[in-house]
Amino acid sequence: MEQPTLDVADLTVRFGGVLALDGVSLKVEANEIHGIIGPNGAGKTTLFNAVCGFLRPARGTIRYRGKALLGTAPHQLARLGIARTLQSLGLWPGLTVLENLLVGSRVRPNFFASLLAMPRADRLEWRLREQATQVLDELGIVSVADAHPAALPYGLQKRVILARALMAEPELLLLDEPASGLSAGEIDRLAELVGRLRRRMSVVVVEHHVDLVMAISQRIHVLNFGHVIASGTPPEIRGNREVSTAYLGEDVKTAEGGTGA
Repeated sequence: MEQPTLDVADLTVRFGGVLALDGVSLKVEANEIHGIIGPNGAGKTTLFNAVCGFLRPARGTIRYRGKALLGTAPHQLARLGIARTLQSLGLWPGLTVLENLLVGSRVRPNFFASLLAMPRADRLEWRLREQATQVLDELGIVSVADAHPAALPYGLQKRVILARALMAEPELLLLDEPASGLSAGEIDRLAELVGRLRRRMSVVVVEHHVDLVMAISQRIHVLNFGHVIASGTPPEIRGNREVSTAYLGEDVKTAEGGTGA
């Protein structure tokens, strides 16, 4: 049986006396888009930070393609095939869009080979630039390759962030609030793009735009105060009373005028 791309079991994270994640478990299968939703403070970004090695959990396991991931430094993730976008843009303002993408590559020319202008370094740099151009073309932004990020509209900057993550050729792509600040049309284009990415990788999306998550995900986990309160397909999540209660902050009215349990 094929191993899940990501297998999180009984993950618990504490900040002092605050329980940020309490026994969270989820599995992300190969070539699956997996959504994670929940109100503010539910623990969504904390989960990503634990998976990426920025936080050390008090309890639990994280396995990537069957192998333990805990203890892996964040800077080692790209070589394993894991890429993540951040809520903040995090682009290098002094670099062009193309140069920002080169930073995201799994491989880079050897320092001394580059310093001595050795042919193999030149060949690798040419190949990486070709790859970066192809990624920009896939996202429809190859025309801004030589621009600096600050000169671009916010929606285009968000696509540059995604392009940089794709330069790592990930098997697992973690998207943290990819739709924040985007217009309705840009969100539609994002949904279409993420749907295409599923053909070659698994994607986990943390997002406040519930409609987007419902539209693109095969499975969804819902967090509230660090607990998983629901998991299932989009139709199952859409009809779940506890999910509606968590988002509305009150019991959901039934058709008869009563309240849900």
